[in-house]
Amino acid sequence: MKKFNFRKVLDGLTASSPGSGSSSASNSGGAGSGSVHPGGTAGVLREEIQESLTSEYFQICKTVRHGFPYQPTALAFDPVQKILAIGTRTGAIRILGRPGVDCYCQHESGAAVLQLQFLINEGALVSASSDDTLHLWNLRQKRPAILHSLKFNRERITYCHLPFQSKWLYVGTERGNTHIVNIESFILSGYVIMWNKAIELSTKTHPGPVVHLSDSPRDEGKLLIGYENGTVVFWDLKSKRAELRVYYDEAIHSIDWHHEGKQFMCSHSDGSLTLWNLKSPSRPFQTTVPHGKSQREGRKSESCKPILKVEYKTCRNSEPFIIFSGGLSYDKACRRPSLTIMHGKAITVLEMDHPIVEFLTLCETPYPNECQEPYAVAVLLEKDLILVDLTQTNFPIFENPYPMDIHESPVTCTAYFADCPPDLILVLYSIGVKHKKQGYSNKEWPVSGGAWNLGAQTYPEIIITGHADGSIKFWDASAMTLQMLYKLKTSKVFEKQKVGDGKQTCEIVEEDPFAVQMIYWCPESRIFCVSGVSAYVIIYKFSRQEITTEIVSLEVRLQCDVEDIITPEPETSPPFPDLSSQLPSSRSLSGSTNTVSSEGVTKDSIPCLSVKTRPVRMPPGYQADLVIQLVWVDGEPPQQITSLSISSAYGIVAFGNCTGLVVVDFIQKTVLLSMGTIDLYRSSDLYQRQPRSPRKNKQFIAGLTELNDSPVPLELERCKSPTSEARENSYNRSRSSSISSIDKDSKEAVTALYFMESFARKNDSTVSPCLFVGTSLGMVLLISLNLPSSDEQRFTEPVMVLPSGTFLSLKGAVLTFSCMDRTGSLMQPPYEVWRDPNNTDENEKTWKRKLVMNYSTSPQETGDHQYTIICSEKQAKVFSLPSQTCLYVHNITETSFILQAEVVGMCNSACLACFCANGHIMIMSLPSLRPMLDANYLPLTDMRIARTFCFTNEGQALYLVSPTEIQRLTYSQEMCDNIQDMLGDLFTPIETPEAQNRGFLKGLFGGSGQTFDREELFGEATAGKASRSLAQHIPGPGSIEGVKGAAGGVMGELTRARIALDERGQRLGELEEKTAGMMTSAEAFSKHAHELMLKYKDKKWYQF
Repeated sequence: MKKFNFRKVLDGLTASSPGSGSSSASNSGGAGSGSVHPGGTAGVLREEIQESLTSEYFQICKTVRHGFPYQPTALAFDPVQKILAIGTRTGAIRILGRPGVDCYCQHESGAAVLQLQFLINEGALVSASSDDTLHLWNLRQKRPAILHSLKFNRERITYCHLPFQSKWLYVGTERGNTHIVNIESFILSGYVIMWNKAIELSTKTHPGPVVHLSDSPRDEGKLLIGYENGTVVFWDLKSKRAELRVYYDEAIHSIDWHHEGKQFMCSHSDGSLTLWNLKSPSRPFQTTVPHGKSQREGRKSESCKPILKVEYKTCRNSEPFIIFSGGLSYDKACRRPSLTIMHGKAITVLEMDHPIVEFLTLCETPYPNECQEPYAVAVLLEKDLILVDLTQTNFPIFENPYPMDIHESPVTCTAYFADCPPDLILVLYSIGVKHKKQGYSNKEWPVSGGAWNLGAQTYPEIIITGHADGSIKFWDASAMTLQMLYKLKTSKVFEKQKVGDGKQTCEIVEEDPFAVQMIYWCPESRIFCVSGVSAYVIIYKFSRQEITTEIVSLEVRLQCDVEDIITPEPETSPPFPDLSSQLPSSRSLSGSTNTVSSEGVTKDSIPCLSVKTRPVRMPPGYQADLVIQLVWVDGEPPQQITSLSISSAYGIVAFGNCTGLVVVDFIQKTVLLSMGTIDLYRSSDLYQRQPRSPRKNKQFIAGLTELNDSPVPLELERCKSPTSEARENSYNRSRSSSISSIDKDSKEAVTALYFMESFARKNDSTVSPCLFVGTSLGMVLLISLNLPSSDEQRFTEPVMVLPSGTFLSLKGAVLTFSCMDRTGSLMQPPYEVWRDPNNTDENEKTWKRKLVMNYSTSPQETGDHQYTIICSEKQAKVFSLPSQTCLYVHNITETSFILQAEVVGMCNSACLACFCANGHIMIMSLPSLRPMLDANYLPLTDMRIARTFCFTNEGQALYLVSPTEIQRLTYSQEMCDNIQDMLGDLFTPIETPEAQNRGFLKGLFGGSGQTFDREELFGEATAGKASRSLAQHIPGPGSIEGVKGAAGGVMGELTRARIALDERGQRLGELEEKTAGMMTSAEAFSKHAHELMLKYKDKKWYQF
């Protein structure tokens, strides 16, 4: 029978009365929210605080995206503006310039990008997507937007070509036809090159899709069309006929011109390159198979893998460059993807770490009829972007200034620190720069376009990423950029597992046993703590000195007493909340019930990994101070760690899992507490526990594992090896309701830990060191830490860890804690000021620990002194201490659950930020928990986002939006207003270089001297209108968005005005030309009319 609580009824009546000052609302997650203050001292505290944050301070806005574009498909380069564009399979486009110029834009359809074409030095970009749509992007604003779109209805786009300084785009289709689009109006011309007119009438087969289009460098009126089956047509645009045709018996993949326009080169599916001369098109001028073995007696060389692309670039003072991808011999199946550079007689093969998606040769001139002078090759790989320096004989690569290696090993966790100590970035960089790779080109990164300045945001920011191989990366994220500072390899503290080694069977994760699961960093003390999937915790200390020492390790046996869980004692067990709100991470992490190794011996007291026992050289930087490992217990593997916290001031680290809690003194290297979660509810005497039968416990746990057949929940997935794509691609928002009640009762995970100077008991008058412990059942336990009083005794006297008997409860698993003083200011946990632990200076020998406690109370003060904010996956509560009165309650959600919650500082105040599983981001004021923001940010979510989403101070947050990219966002209105000033400019006014003087003889004999007017040929007056059913024009919102985006600053206003003036001037110029033409026509007509009148002036009517 449910107990009747008369006090709760009174509290409910008080909360619902008009004068109580409480509020009730409903958010999008179906939650009801209310604020309650039962009165007394707590009510007095509530009236003292004036909250400064209002809803006008908050707005959600994406800021920048870092990392390598996920699943790239296309590459383009503007040789004048010197900016690079990358298209992806998900419809995204990343545009890169100088460091700081990094722009992300997205097609709304999400269709894959097939091809990108810059309007060179025009501030625009054309994209062709897999849904057969062309888009024109305006790059003259900081956030590019689509100006026009053209949707093809009856044909599929296969290739596009935009000649330099032309406004007519050639579009090849799968049917073999070539259409022409006006770039300015994005309207299809009536001029069409049909495939059946391009090939000979005697040809019986379809030539296949168009794979190449390019105009002749000698004559703009001639178009080279390449078809997949090996046919090449040289089309005369004026006469509308094929001037010559080329046939080859192997499929064509790509074509490139010699700059003089007399020869072109083709790459084929058999690994061959053919060079064709326009004067003798009957057969190739030259045929080579670069990587094929030569055959005797004039036989054809053996076939190789297809050459997917070739580029033929000429130089003034040396032999031309022939650069191609693919073409390797089939007998070298194990060789990695390669890029081949042929320069004269030298052939260089550059092996790549990943498959090649696309490459482009960067040349000095944008004019196709000039000597190209290539200086670099941009190679887009599936998981990397590299630039090769062609000006040096060994072809070194350029050092990439962008953070393209975030995914070097899959990211498993993240941490974000804004407004951290300013000296940290310089310190970490000075250590990390010593370990940078060498051998890069000594020249500057050639993609140097755009403009960027620091902007108004100047506080330092650091992002930390943990990876599947055990590495940790520290990144400088200040001023909207991302640069790696320092890399730490945690796997170096462990022995390498050899194949066939019996110890490997002890691993609980077969794949990526060193994967980083959780990280905890104290920037002020520079203490760094990391936990891994193999149930270990490593504590690092920062030092500028190199040392060689042995690694201290502790092995902890953490066992859960199952008998106590099934039959709890009524007099010692606290009242539990509703078990249906339990955190998914409370379930067993072991997917197997096998408790016996292959040798038939039950594993017991064995760690999952072996720590190095020999002295280890540790370079300057973070050095391992202590390794703590959980061990196997009676054949059961240790459960993975679900919570982690460390206090440099107390010298204590605490971590927990679904079995229990471990507290370790890392100064004295001793275990202070190792206890099952249920034992924490007992009396403060930790040694009055009766022994239990290990055999019975083991058998009962095995039975629980067999009963549990429900899907793997969210928190457990977060603990597993994060490299599984199947887990990251989909994510079930709803909780599983099939968990048995026995399994629920038997597993109460420790989900949150927090060290703070606080009041452990109701009758405490002064603060003392405390550890807040939150569990998956919504329970909060306060543990008192009794530390030695003096600094000398701290190194010798034991630390007492005692449960205080204080219990608080919430709905759902506890996620985070924080504290505020009675004035409403956010309290920071105490910390020890950093000093180099390996410094041997004489002054350092007498140095004592310097602690910053951040809190003090006067003995004369009475009443409550502290707010404690606790947030679970369902609700948030604010308690006043030491009275433990619940001041405020806010039910955040009923139908979903919170994934991440954090108390953050903003505008010299504090707020609670939450990210919900239904994609909502919610902000609440503190301490009153008034809703400030509820935005439906992500329509869908998955495991990757749930595992990596994190909030930080100053209204910033981030998450891993794809396996290779970090998305940063802000929930600050001020930052949203100033975002335009923080982003880089993609377009900068640059004069187009003048074309070289070809000379009289070249002009006379080098090509057609007549000018080619595309407007006259492709315009509506001559070519007519295209069929309306062939393509549909869709106006884009770019002009409107451009005005809104440019309105963010003075430069934006000037840009908008300049664009408007340019457009107006262009229209006025066109109007003036048309007016002049009409005047000329009128004068001619008047002249002819006058002559006609004079001719027939004196003639009679019958003389006509």
